[in-house]
Amino acid sequence: MAKRFNVNGACDPNRHYMVNLDSRLKVIREMVELGEYFTINRARQYGKTTTLRALAKYLESEYEVVSLDFQTMDTDCFQSIPAFVAAFANELLDNVVSFPDEIEEKLKKFRKKQEEQYSLQDLFRVLKIWCQKADREIVLLIDEVDTATNNQVFLDFLSQLRAYYLKRPDVAAFHSVILAGVYDVRSIKRKIRPEEEHKTNSPWNIAADFDVDMSFGVEDITNMLEQYENDYHTGMNVQEISELIYNYTSGYPVLVSRICKLLDEKISGTDEFPDRSRAWTKEGFYEAEKRIVREDNPLYESLMGKLETYPELREVVYKLLFNGKTIPYVATSPYIKDAAMFGFIRNENERAVISNRIFEAVLYNNFISEEFVTNKMYDAGERERNQFFVGGHLDIRRILEKFIETFEELYSQEDDSFLENVGRKYFLLFLKPIINGIGNYSIEPQTRNSERMDLVIFYKGEQNILELKLWRGNAYNKRGENQLSGYLDYFHLKKGYMLSFNFNKNKKPGIQEIVLGDRLLIEAVV
Repeated sequence: MAKRFNVNGACDPNRHYMVNLDSRLKVIREMVELGEYFTINRARQYGKTTTLRALAKYLESEYEVVSLDFQTMDTDCFQSIPAFVAAFANELLDNVVSFPDEIEEKLKKFRKKQEEQYSLQDLFRVLKIWCQKADREIVLLIDEVDTATNNQVFLDFLSQLRAYYLKRPDVAAFHSVILAGVYDVRSIKRKIRPEEEHKTNSPWNIAADFDVDMSFGVEDITNMLEQYENDYHTGMNVQEISELIYNYTSGYPVLVSRICKLLDEKISGTDEFPDRSRAWTKEGFYEAEKRIVREDNPLYESLMGKLETYPELREVVYKLLFNGKTIPYVATSPYIKDAAMFGFIRNENERAVISNRIFEAVLYNNFISEEFVTNKMYDAGERERNQFFVGGHLDIRRILEKFIETFEELYSQEDDSFLENVGRKYFLLFLKPIINGIGNYSIEPQTRNSERMDLVIFYKGEQNILELKLWRGNAYNKRGENQLSGYLDYFHLKKGYMLSFNFNKNKKPGIQEIVLGDRLLIEAVV
């Protein structure tokens, strides 16, 4: 059976193209060998389940590996301790091949919760005897613990695990316990007594740090694409495509696989890319990037849902996108912890930055879409869009001219501090309806700051570089011109564009052309 790229559920190396996990599994096994209890908490669709399944196979020759999935336990299972004990016993009986007779008999009693009300202590006495009698040390893996993280019964269960961990080696216990989910259960609290609201502790403060990098590096992506290339012989430049995929996804596993799946199954065979050889090119990649930004999928739905649920998180993301605000990455800060846990940001040189360019484009689109109906700048772009196409090409100069005219007409009386904060958003609102459906844009990562942001505008295979910046005087402007010229070298282009937001009262709005060597810069001042 031919392999495919997979974005739905766990990956199987016999059925799917996937990265080699051996180096990661080796590090995790070392933690298991030390008998550590820990949590693999990563954002949605970050390869947690795939890693757990691979780990179970990796360990099975040395340990009795018990793999459970709390997603298979419904809400009722967490409503009371007897219900949880019965459900947990069921999971063990369904997933463990064989028990000592005594243990199996007791677990079968637990599952009949209607006959007797069993406690967590009853369950753990049986688990202790099982650990004593087992031929090999037992490793417990539990996936999707998010199902129960807000539930007191589950927290009591974690507390029991913690108690047995602390009594080792005097009391038999699981050799290692690994929990996987989005939320870090080390940070959740359990009431010591129900009536004492303020006396809490963490039931999982015994957990070891899990520092394994689960993102895909260029080498990982290259290895996966080489497997594909060996099957299809497309002639692709594997290194170039791997670097492009990494640059836009920062190695977020499901985004990597989704771009590959789009290239293989959706883009190959189209009029523009009639076969795999045409699809697996730089041009094919940009088409895949355009599609992945525009699609609706469960990962994006989850991200947008978090923005609605956590207003402070929304504010942080907005400031990173539109204000270019520098936000220190302080690991103890609640909103930084939430933003990182849900996958919005990562730590780059102790600064919080949006996790990857795909998320950045999706988030930009989401925020500006909230103003499609009410914003006059978007209306102007929609109304004027037909005049910006000449001979099948996008006329960036004409877009800048019309933007200056519209901006001055609509906002010339606004407060300067207000305009400084929304200038780049208003340009994106103007641009969006013009390129919508055919073109796309992305933000270059090294230029995300409060004073400068570079856009790469893609339209029908063509790239246009546009720098958005605040006016900070002639010297700063000259540096910006030189930076843009160097950027054009990188993209092998001869023409670039600048849009400067100048809030001096004596400014002269308009367009001017600047020649730097063999480069032509077209600068618009608003």
